[in-house]
Parts: sequence; C-alpha cells; structure tokens
Amino acid sequence: MTGRKLYLYFFSGTGNAKSVTTWIKNVASDLGYDVSAHDISDRERLLAYHREKGSTIGFISPTHGFNFPPIMLHFLFRFPNGKGQKAFLVNTRGGLKMGKYFLPGLSGMAQYGSALLLLLKGYRIVGMHPIDLPSNWISLHPGLKAKVIRSIFEKRKEETIMFATKILRGKRDLKALRDLVQDVLITPVGILYYFFGRYFLAKSFIASADCNICGQCIKSCPVKAINLVGGRPFWTYKCESCMKCMNHCPERAIETAHGFLTVVIVLVNTFVLYFVYDGLKLGGWLNGSGWLPYVSSIIFDSAVFLLCIFAAYRLMHFLKRFTPFERMATYTSLTRYAFWRRYRPKKHIKKM
Repeated sequence: MTGRKLYLYFFSGTGNAKSVTTWIKNVASDLGYDVSAHDISDRERLLAYHREKGSTIGFISPTHGFNFPPIMLHFLFRFPNGKGQKAFLVNTRGGLKMGKYFLPGLSGMAQYGSALLLLLKGYRIVGMHPIDLPSNWISLHPGLKAKVIRSIFEKRKEETIMFATKILRGKRDLKALRDLVQDVLITPVGILYYFFGRYFLAKSFIASADCNICGQCIKSCPVKAINLVGGRPFWTYKCESCMKCMNHCPERAIETAHGFLTVVIVLVNTFVLYFVYDGLKLGGWLNGSGWLPYVSSIIFDSAVFLLCIFAAYRLMHFLKRFTPFERMATYTSLTRYAFWRRYRPKKHIKKM
C-alpha cells in the first residue's frame, strides 16, 4: 500500500546499529508496514535502493569519530534523489553507565551533515535521533561488564521503540537538535578523525601468534579492509575501526598495538620532525607568527606523522615474523590481557 513501505539501510560493526534496525523493523511490522532492511556493506544488495513514491526511508549507522563512518557517508552521496519521501536518521553512540546513571555519547556531525544532504536530495526529514548503546571502542577502553551492557540495551530498546512508533505514526522526532551546540563545538575533531581514524588508528591492529589464519576476520570484515600479507592478516586503509574483527576473533588473537603506537609517536615527535625541520631549514618559517605559518605547520607535521605511520606499520608487519619482536609487540598491548574485556553483546543479552 502506498505510504506504508519502509526501507531501512544500516551499517553495523559489532551489532549495535543492527540491533536498532531490528527493533525499528519489528515496530514497523506491528504497525502494518511492508518493511525491508538492507546492510549497506553487502555489495550484492546495494542495488536495493527504493524507487516507490510515498515510502519512508531510514538510515541507521554507528558514530565513528563524531561522524557517520565513510561507508555510510559515501552511501548517502550515492543514494538516489527523493521526491518528498520521508526520511529519518539514527546514529548509535558510545553510551556508558556510572552507577545508576546512563551517560550519553556525542554525535558531532553524524546527524547534521547527512540530514542536509538528504534535504538537498529532496527528502523530508522527520527523524533525527541518537541511540546511546554500549561503547565498543576497545582500543581505548575495556569492553563493558555484562550487567552494564544488559541494562543499557534494555533502556535503549524502549527508547528506540518509542521513537519508531512516533515516526511511523506520522509525527516528527528531532531529538538530535538538542545537542546542536556541543556537537558543533566538536566538529573539528570529527573532521580530523576522518583522516587520522583511517590512517593512524587503523594502523594499530595486529594479529598475535595465537592467530591460526582461520580467515574469519577477512571474511566478516564489512568493508573488506583485511588482506593476507606475508601469510598474516594486514589491515589496509579501508579500515573503519568498527572493532568487529577484534571483538569477534574466536582465538582472541587480534590486538591493538599500544606499545608500537607509543614508540612511533615518541620517535616522530622527538626526532623525526626535529631532523626534518632542521635538514630542510623549515623551522624558522613554519614557526613564524601569523595564521599561515601556524596552519602550514599543522599540515606539515600531520603529513610527516602519517608518512611515518605508513612506513612503521609495514616495518612492524615484516618484523612480526621474528618471534622476539612479535612477543614484544603483543605483550605491550593492553588488549592482550584478560582484564581488557572484548565487547560481545550477543553473549550478554537475551533475545530482545
């Protein structure tokens, strides 16, 4: 029936955005909608764009670095123009809990840039809503405890059901606009993350000697960012840092090389940049007064830093074939140790 079709397009790494998509889909089915959900990382289904007038379209994605991840942004750019169809956006954020209090994450530009793009494409925005599911960024912190995960999921499922019911009954929900001021303030961080998240943080993943080359990380990577190089998993610059591989590795063999990153940062900042500045006699000009030298210095430092990361990651991957170096890289990783929990919500929540 015209006006009762719902198309959901989602991207999910560890499953948070997929859970939200399932909850919305169930609400829509109960309300009599003909609903379909499409994982945008499934290349075979990217031709499933909607074409029907009067349909409602929803986009659900995690927040990476205070923005939608590039795979979702690129998908939105390619998405066909609308003709007044209703559209809504949901971003899952890194929620936490302190005692009995639920702590929200931050969206940055995840909602606003995408909403503007859809408006320019002719859609009518009826929903902009963040959902604070458990933070899964275990490169920076251990996975949350099972009890905390369950309580956050229960609370956010109720919130998602209320949001979906409101939208699908013809009302608007623009909760994301309440965070406009703080989101705008952290926008520069989101812009920088687009580059550093991919070219720095994505160069922190390694497979320890526990890896049995089962290939599960390569097969399940939603953006096909992992290759075998020299017979070991190698993370390319397509990596979105979604944490799916690290959280779901059956051997718990994928680590974040914290020790390696620390060494590279120290070397680049104390030696490499110093010698580059001195050798090219750039120090005087880049450290001069005014905005141009300041901006130029930031760009130059960032470029040198990223080039060093590229070279160091390749070198580390080569050296890991030698046992002493592999052990050093592995045991200087915090994710190696049992107290640094993985994030696997399916193990901790009942069927919801």
